[in-house]
Amino acid sequence: MHDHTPCVDPSQLQSVYAPLAESIRRLIDVSIRTEAEPAAAAAARAKIDAAAAELGETAQPGPVGVRHMPDGGTIAWGNAVVGVRNPLAPPLVVHHDADGLVWSEFTLGAAYEGPPGHVHGGVCALVLDHVLGAAAHQPGRPAYTGTLTLRYRRPTALERPLRAQARVGRTEGVKAFVVGHLADQDGVTVEAEGVFIHPRQAPA
Repeated sequence: MHDHTPCVDPSQLQSVYAPLAESIRRLIDVSIRTEAEPAAAAAARAKIDAAAAELGETAQPGPVGVRHMPDGGTIAWGNAVVGVRNPLAPPLVVHHDADGLVWSEFTLGAAYEGPPGHVHGGVCALVLDHVLGAAAHQPGRPAYTGTLTLRYRRPTALERPLRAQARVGRTEGVKAFVVGHLADQDGVTVEAEGVFIHPRQAPA
């Protein structure tokens, strides 16, 4: 895990960088949908290039991973699904219920399109992989995807409220068998089953 900013409370940095990511996320969306004239598009590009150059002067090399909180928790910085600094992430906020259910509610816009008007199947897989993995995760014991099996029951529409949820069905040794789905207001669009692996801990 990378942490390039020691001795700084990540929650303070989050208040700076999360809004930046959200602005870029909005820029991505409007850049897909804009009907700007060529001159206006060129002028916008020049401003974007200038901003990228300015931010690039202090960019750290490589991926950014997570930041460690003073209370021992972590904040995902660059994750493709929940990274607060990643404009490509929706980002999801993942909830853990006391009964083991893990879920997130969100909406996916133009940046996630596959078939016209619908979410790309690979994006559905990305979201479900993360939510199923979050269900398998245990404190101090991360879970990594072994297999992920999906059944696409019908297209998942863009710009509609979605819910992804998952729970562990059973465990066998280091394996957690997880089931879940993605749904909209009309019901399930994608079903998922996964086997997630907890790495064996080295003997003390």
